[in-house]
Formats: sequence, structure tokens, C-alpha cells
Amino acid sequence: MSNLDLRPQMSVCGGRAAVAAEPVRELLTGRQVSLGESTEVRRLLPNLGRRMIGAWCFVDHYGPDDIAKEPGMQVPPHPHIGLQTVSWLRAGEVLHRDSLGSLQTVRPGELGLMTAGRGIAHSEESPREHARFLHGAQLWVALPDAHRATEPAFDHHTALPVVTAPGLRATVIMGELAGAVSPGRTFSPLVGADLLLDAGADVTLPLDPSFEYAALTMSGGAIVDDVPLVPGSLLYLGCGRTGLPLRADTATDLVLLGGEPFEEKIVMWWNFVGRTGDEIAAAREAWMTAPERDYGTVHGYAGPPIPAPTLPSVPLKPRGRSR
Repeated sequence: MSNLDLRPQMSVCGGRAAVAAEPVRELLTGRQVSLGESTEVRRLLPNLGRRMIGAWCFVDHYGPDDIAKEPGMQVPPHPHIGLQTVSWLRAGEVLHRDSLGSLQTVRPGELGLMTAGRGIAHSEESPREHARFLHGAQLWVALPDAHRATEPAFDHHTALPVVTAPGLRATVIMGELAGAVSPGRTFSPLVGADLLLDAGADVTLPLDPSFEYAALTMSGGAIVDDVPLVPGSLLYLGCGRTGLPLRADTATDLVLLGGEPFEEKIVMWWNFVGRTGDEIAAAREAWMTAPERDYGTVHGYAGPPIPAPTLPSVPLKPRGRSR
């Protein structure tokens, strides 16, 4: 998934200095961003108040959108470095193409995991014949320095482990939860899980107190640690939790994100995660002048690739991981 903001700001994220050692309840609201030709998303991370959750550095929530008479998602070829993209759908389907030659339709309950590493290009689109509704989340994971130049890869997993409790069904998308381990490849300690709560559910989910966590509300109306949430909101929960109380009066879908606080400082701009502004500038220059050399070519998408926005004229300003 691309960041199609025409004027993206360069920012420094990461580091442990601003990570609360104790539980918190920090409610974050997203901003509306156009994605491609006809898709609007709620961008929840990076946020003015919070820029990372463990290694998770980007969160978009979209839908549910009625696209029966629309083209749906149409994101032309674009580049990535230094990160993984995690595609998670609750309704609809997305056709993924990349410069490795991958061609894969990702459907609800399946993990589409792309490791950009040293560089990759991809596109995403709703198939010509598609379901009426499109609803999902697009997530990025920052790669630690030791692995950010790894070879690019795309993995598609249709069978993911499930943890159950009365009123709860948790699908482990990435990492580990309650002893269940996702087949998705990770490069730092983290977790991503889809939590389906039945109406009337009242359960406590076991957590790792060394992780920081957040809960993204996909649908319904959960009460997370006594905080009522509406769809499209993100509740940052901090560290130091051994369990998370969850309640729901109606059927509800949450995505739990967590991980060990990311110690390294990263520089994020457009679709790149690096360590310096110069590295980001070089990645942009490569996309604009010699994309085949550094990113390869995406074949089969009916349209030209996305040009990179202009870099900010102001120097890089470190902002830290929170306000």
C-alpha cells in the first residue's frame, strides 16, 4: 500500500525515551487521505500524538465501502524500502502485483506480507469482478537496521492460527499471541491479531508486559480497558500490561497491534523507511531516474507508475515517537 500524500513530511520516529513503562489510554483519531482513484482511508499512524507501536509505523483503515459500481482500490506501481507491508481484509479482495513477478489475490482472513528490504515496487487493485464491499487495514512494519537491506519477498498465507475464549476468536496475523505463532516472517518481537468479539463478550486477553500495544477498531463498538471505541479509532495502551479487558455489546472486530518498543530511530517519508534524510533522497532519486535498477518493474498494471512527490524544502526535523 502506498502513501499517496502529495506533500508528505519527513519525520524521525522510534527510540524508547517517550515510551511509557506503565499502561495508558491514549485515543487517536485518524485523518482522511485519498488513496488511488476512488478509495478514502483513515490514516491513524503516524499521528501527531503517536508515531510507532513497537515496529508498527503505519496504519490505514478503509471501508466498509460499497464499490459495486466503482473500480474500488486502484493504486499504481510505487516503491518501498526498509519495511514490510501487511495487508489485512475483512471484506472484498485486493490483487497484488510486484516487481518480483508475484500476482496474488488477497482475500479476507488471509495474510499478504511483502518484505521490501533493499527495494521493491508493487501495485494494488480491486479485481475487475469484485465483491460489493471493501474493508480492511494496511499496515507497515519498520525493519531493524540489521535486516533492512534484506532481499525483497512476497508471502501469502491462507492458514493462520486462531486463539479462542468464550466470546472471542483471535486470528494471529503476525508474531505470537497466547502461544499461537503466525507463519508470517518477522524481524523484531511484535504481534498483530484480529479479534472478533461476540455480542455480550467480556474477556481478558493475555499480553506481554514488555510490549507496547494499541487497539484499532474495525467495526462494532468495543469497550477496551473501560474506553468505548468507535470504528476507525486507535487506542494506544502503552506497556506494562499482563492482560487487556475487552467487552462488547454488539459483534465487534478489533485489530491488536503490539511489539517491543523500537529502539532505533527511523526516518519515514512517502513510501520509504530509512535512517537519514540523505538515504531517503537517494531512494527517491533512484525511483525517478533508474527504477528498474533499484526496484524492478511491475508488469500487468494498466497504467503508469506513481511519481515521487517533491522532497520538503526544510531540513529534517527530529520529532521522536510521540508528541
